[in-house]
Amino acid sequence: MTKTDATYADLSAADAARHLAAGELTSEELVRACIERIEEKEPTVQAWQAFDPEFALMQAKEADRIWAAHEAMGPLHGVPIGIKDIIDTVSFPTENGSALHAGRQPIEDAFVVSLLRQAGAVIMGKTVTTEFATYKPGKTRNPHNPDHTPGGSSSGSAAAVACGMVPAALGSQTNGSVIRPASYCGVFGFKPSHGLISRTGTLELSPALDTLGVLARSIEDLGLVASILMAYDANDPDMQPHATPTLAETALSEPPVEPDFVFMKTPVWGELEQTAQEAYEELKDALGQQCTEDELPTPFEDAWRWHKTIMHADIACRFHGLYEENKLGLSEKFIEIIESGRTFSAVDYVAAHEWRERLNLGINAVFEEFDAIVTPAVTGEAPKGIERTGSPTCNTLWTYLGLPCVTLPLLEGENGLPIGVQLVGKKGNDARLLRTAKWLTDKLASDLEAEAA
Repeated sequence: MTKTDATYADLSAADAARHLAAGELTSEELVRACIERIEEKEPTVQAWQAFDPEFALMQAKEADRIWAAHEAMGPLHGVPIGIKDIIDTVSFPTENGSALHAGRQPIEDAFVVSLLRQAGAVIMGKTVTTEFATYKPGKTRNPHNPDHTPGGSSSGSAAAVACGMVPAALGSQTNGSVIRPASYCGVFGFKPSHGLISRTGTLELSPALDTLGVLARSIEDLGLVASILMAYDANDPDMQPHATPTLAETALSEPPVEPDFVFMKTPVWGELEQTAQEAYEELKDALGQQCTEDELPTPFEDAWRWHKTIMHADIACRFHGLYEENKLGLSEKFIEIIESGRTFSAVDYVAAHEWRERLNLGINAVFEEFDAIVTPAVTGEAPKGIERTGSPTCNTLWTYLGLPCVTLPLLEGENGLPIGVQLVGKKGNDARLLRTAKWLTDKLASDLEAEAA
């Protein structure tokens, strides 16, 4: 390799894995570069809830020993990964973004963390989350402008990847908590189909909605890490036995025919900033005849209400004890969610679940004609201030339906901050969605090069 030590930290996870496997880079060199980047950026960005450089180096040295001894290596051998602080780790406390859980030490790893360890990853530490992965912000700031929010609730994971602290990190989404921070921080984010990644050992908010995801620097990275995480776990009731996914390979393959897209503004289009609306319209126009604009049928307008019913009622149920015993330790916003959840009737709750199945039948018809839905990832640039994390409204519908979503850092707002483009695929067709996303990014990059020439 011709890169300097300082640039090792900017490698994608897939590139780093290739160089490590070939012996062109050691895990210790890569981890030291990431540590230096953390020491440089952390005072401003504040992405980490728990980080131990000596522990990271110990793992890296062991990875290098295994390589030198020609022992079996996994696909992420020696690659540093950040873990959102709602995902249990035996090596670090898991505090769920709340002082009420300060010092909470799990006795075993979450299922996904054990998979990462088996794949050879170096667990760098725990990234900051909002309070119980909801709305009260943590300490993290946007790497592009620290006066702006990084989004939430996977704020630390998005910020850490964006400024080169780690090449990839885990996040979670119950509303918009992977796609929104990835968009605000200018990285790639992937929320898989609901039920493809185990939540065992992860903070539970709403079983019907909770989905673990990945934030990284490329689509290949998303496929590489997510495919490792998709091993079947019988302890997660929403998982079904399935064959080993080939996300990374499929993502890099050429589609048999050029994809067709449908551009959907959704009922929340009016909540977008004017500049964001213009940017998304320009993207639609750039795709030309390969992108058709369409609208969702009227019943979809109620999806935001049904999502709120499920999410708030589930949170009210699961945090009932904490609310009764430690209400003073909870934020006003979290209390508001719990008290809202207590107002829904059983009829409301059952109807919200039934309507999700009905709407999924309707959305399947869209994917019989189109490869992916193009839709806003966010309402605009990351808002100024760190008192709030921005609106998840552009993500709510797709999370409610359990569909796979990926956000691509393709646009920029008037203040120079990134705006992501969200692609949505058919449930279960995650690999095809990543392949379509790769095709789109390559096409737009090629078009820009042609214009520049």
